Amino acid sequence: MLSSATQWFTNELPMIWERFVNAFMPDTLEEFNTIAQSLWGGFLTTLELFAMTLLFALPLGLIISFGSMSKFGPLKYITKVFVWIIRGTPLMLQIFIVFFIPGIVFNNPIFKQDRFLAALITFVINYACYFSEIYRGGIESISVGQYEAGQVLGMTKAQTFFHVVLLQVVKRILAPISNEVITLVKDTSLVRVISVIEIIKVAERFSSQGLLWPLFFTSIYYLVFNGLLTLLFGYIEKKLSYFRA
Repeated sequence: MLSSATQWFTNELPMIWERFVNAFMPDTLEEFNTIAQSLWGGFLTTLELFAMTLLFALPLGLIISFGSMSKFGPLKYITKVFVWIIRGTPLMLQIFIVFFIPGIVFNNPIFKQDRFLAALITFVINYACYFSEIYRGGIESISVGQYEAGQVLGMTKAQTFFHVVLLQVVKRILAPISNEVITLVKDTSLVRVISVIEIIKVAERFSSQGLLWPLFFTSIYYLVFNGLLTLLFGYIEKKLSYFRA
């Protein structure tokens, strides 16, 4: 019995170790450079989706928040129901709906040639709804006295909002916005379900070849980028520290 166990360790352990090394370590520096460049190309797609989502979702979220706070009843309730649906369903499901519905309903698969656009539209709508609720909470947290002070100074409602209220709102919503932004970085990996070639999709291609280290190596990209974002938001928060609640 002991000899068979010894024989197993003698024969199998070196093979297990060899497979482990092959899966988790690059064979050569050239292989590492090639795969790292491919991962970087995928990460550029991740960055593009991240940046364009913020570019469109941040202002759209503010517009949606105005709709949800509107005194016009139908607009207010339609907006609230729309936000409820978007926030209450999985982002992955929304990606599938935006990508497949035009082809199924209108017999016009407009996103078949541009999968990135389908992903971008989905992310913009989804995050705009989340941002709108953060904006709404921030705006409604400002005391009525701030608006009254603007009126006393002869400002219009728009002038009061943009010159008196807005920066105070930014200070109050910065923490929840930063959480959503960091979540956005990680959520971009979901677009691989419609074959958008982002960094995780690139790593998965290598894992199908028996190489697992590229998949784990992607975490470095996410950690570094999210670390930079954390430092950036910390810097902005310090700059806005003169707005004390």
